[in-house]
Amino acid sequence: MKSVTLLLAIVLAFPLFSQDKLEIWKPNKKGSFYIYWGWNRGAYTKSDITFTGNSYNFKLNNVIANDRQSIFRANLYLNPATMTIPQYNLRLGYYFKDKYEISIGSDHMKYVMKNYQTVKMDGHIENSGTPYDGVYNHQDMYLDTSFLLFEHTDGLNYLNAEVRRSDALINVKHFNLSVNEGVGFGLLVPRTNTTLLGNPRHDEFHLAGYGLSLVGALKLSFFKYFFIQSEAKYGFIHMPDIRTTRNPADKAKQHFFFMQYNIVFGAQFQLTNRVKKH
Repeated sequence: MKSVTLLLAIVLAFPLFSQDKLEIWKPNKKGSFYIYWGWNRGAYTKSDITFTGNSYNFKLNNVIANDRQSIFRANLYLNPATMTIPQYNLRLGYYFKDKYEISIGSDHMKYVMKNYQTVKMDGHIENSGTPYDGVYNHQDMYLDTSFLLFEHTDGLNYLNAEVRRSDALINVKHFNLSVNEGVGFGLLVPRTNTTLLGNPRHDEFHLAGYGLSLVGALKLSFFKYFFIQSEAKYGFIHMPDIRTTRNPADKAKQHFFFMQYNIVFGAQFQLTNRVKKH
């Protein structure tokens, strides 16, 4: 997080050391860069999750999962040493044309399978040394933690690129209100916390799949260099290669839709379309 803090300091300091005079302020203009940081709340549709290994192949149907929101505490959310623990959003962007931006970012969500729910199960388990050996044909399975713990909690990391368009709604001295919308595509690199059939806990980053998303946002810019933005993002995640144990042969796959609500704070500055002082 030291690198993020340093980058933000450079962004804020840049206009102070300029020898040029900026043109009249127009947010969302070609040549503008920005960085933002904030937090999200997520929701997920039910998902079928298939688990495969050397001695099992089974599917859990319509599994319920939720996010895991951290309770707001200043020493957690605003402390550079701990600020990546909550669900967060980090993004760097550039306006390559008036109103049009391209950006890269990380959406750090958390996906937690609800424990102690009952789902329908299909498939088989054999020679696991547990009471769960057997053949299942759409039978009820109670998801006790002795059978399965399944979480993308560090986290459900959606590393993505987006293209957005911005349109001003209100533009007065020192303040601008604009709306933007866009599309995104990226990779899912979850750190999946799993215990399955008595195997030791597994918790490592792994490239598991891809995501697609749509986003809409309302942005309030003020005093040329700062903004606060609220966002709603809707998308699809497909992960066909999730690691579940220390054995590389043990995998899971799932896909689902997600909704994400974000509140972010940022800084922006402009490098182009500058004029010399007379």
